[in-house]
Amino acid sequence: MKKIYANAEEALDGVISDGMLIAAGGFGLCGIPEMLLEAIKASGAKDLTFASNNAGVDDFGIGILLQTKQVKKMISSYVGENAEFMRQYLSGELELEFNPQGTLAERMRAGGAGIPGFYTKTGVGTVIADGKEHKDFNGETYIMEEGIFADLAIVKAWKADDTGNLVFRKTARNFNVPAATCGKICVAEVEEIVPRGSLDPDSIHLPGIYVHRIIQGSHEKRIEQRTTRKKEEA
Repeated sequence: MKKIYANAEEALDGVISDGMLIAAGGFGLCGIPEMLLEAIKASGAKDLTFASNNAGVDDFGIGILLQTKQVKKMISSYVGENAEFMRQYLSGELELEFNPQGTLAERMRAGGAGIPGFYTKTGVGTVIADGKEHKDFNGETYIMEEGIFADLAIVKAWKADDTGNLVFRKTARNFNVPAATCGKICVAEVEEIVPRGSLDPDSIHLPGIYVHRIIQGSHEKRIEQRTTRKKEEA
């Protein structure tokens, strides 16, 4: 089965369509599938729902799709750092389903494991719990959260082999692993494709069984918040 594609547009050919639910890896600007997001923008697909921790910044990450009004709904934990995200939400142009970060990660993981729902204490007594089933276990109240079963998952990894085994670099692993598992189709963009057998099996973070298409490319790797200190005097 062919998994390596020439570019992001080719990898999404026949996959992307209007109204999809897309799970996207990344945290802030760390480990985001920037090339695939650009290709989705170029495709013109609209009315999209994204399950992602946040939406990047105004001109990078999912933010570029907010600018073109291709996103109908966000399932997210955090809306900071993106003025257009905030503006569209407050003006009623964009639907938003808030999820605590751990709950969002577990919803993706549950979907990847075929689990339709689970109970958690996180959010009990807050607006997060509104409209959700409540159940008591051992005297404690929990709310039910549904697993995320995405039409498409897009992720960013460091290395891959031709079978789709993926290795992520440090904190860029973040939401990428659970996002990849919950998609009916998973497309991964990577910095390097290595020969089969060259990856240490103990170092593989995501088995290739979850990955259907791979592209390789150069990444911008922006720094979201650059923090520096003055050079100490000699």
